[in-house]
Amino acid sequence: MSLEVGSELPFWRYFNPLALVRDIHQHRRLLWKFIVRNVHLRHKGSYLGLMWVVISPLLMMGLYTLVFGIIFGGRYNVVPTETTVEYSLGIFLSLTIFQLVSETMGNGPLVIASQPNFVKKVVFPLEVLPLASLGATLFHFGISVLLVLIGIVALGPGLALSNLWLPVIILPVILAAAGLSWLFAALGVFMRDIAQFMLFLTSALLFSSAIFFSASMFPQRLWVVMKFNPMIHALEMCRNVMLWHTPIDLGALAYLYGVGIFLCLFGYACFQGVKPFFSDVL
Repeated sequence: MSLEVGSELPFWRYFNPLALVRDIHQHRRLLWKFIVRNVHLRHKGSYLGLMWVVISPLLMMGLYTLVFGIIFGGRYNVVPTETTVEYSLGIFLSLTIFQLVSETMGNGPLVIASQPNFVKKVVFPLEVLPLASLGATLFHFGISVLLVLIGIVALGPGLALSNLWLPVIILPVILAAAGLSWLFAALGVFMRDIAQFMLFLTSALLFSSAIFFSASMFPQRLWVVMKFNPMIHALEMCRNVMLWHTPIDLGALAYLYGVGIFLCLFGYACFQGVKPFFSDVL
């Protein structure tokens, strides 16, 4: 099946936040069941089960801290008194937020393509599947954030009122992740090769999001382009409010919300616009 040139897709009809919220609310019980199902399937057959939710991020933090913090002597250089422990917590927090987006992007292309039985059911709300995949990722994300908070209390500078900014900063990242999940789920139906391309794309995002260093370390001629990467602003602000309690950049926060809301609506509209053609392809 191919989309004929000139065929009109009801794209802009779905570029509507009220329709999106109404759709999620209508299928909230089904969404919850699929989130629980996805969490269960991810750890099915594993001896340690949910313990990997704690073990895996701690192992990765230890590896990156060893390489970038100890061997290469990396620092964010936000405050002159920054310690290796604070740098480690900064890496942990940054990777936690990055993995929320990267896992969503990596899983997205196969969410619909790998479940054609649901596509054949005319009354099944397919938009629930990408969102349920994101919901399972959010479950693991929440545990990792809890580990970050424990680390900040036990080893870092401790909690402060500035920490309350964290959910405000994370919300647009979640909105963007939801939009990307819908977008890549739709693209994965028509372009199967996109799943192979995700590894490169997420790797490029990893090293272009200032996870292991401060954004101020970008050369000026490169920063002209990199400043449009919303992940950089999200990670910088999260580290600043959690570790060093510096004032938040309201301009960067506004930009982050603008990108997050747009990607959420755009991904949802794209998914709904091409959803009627899924059954012809699968």
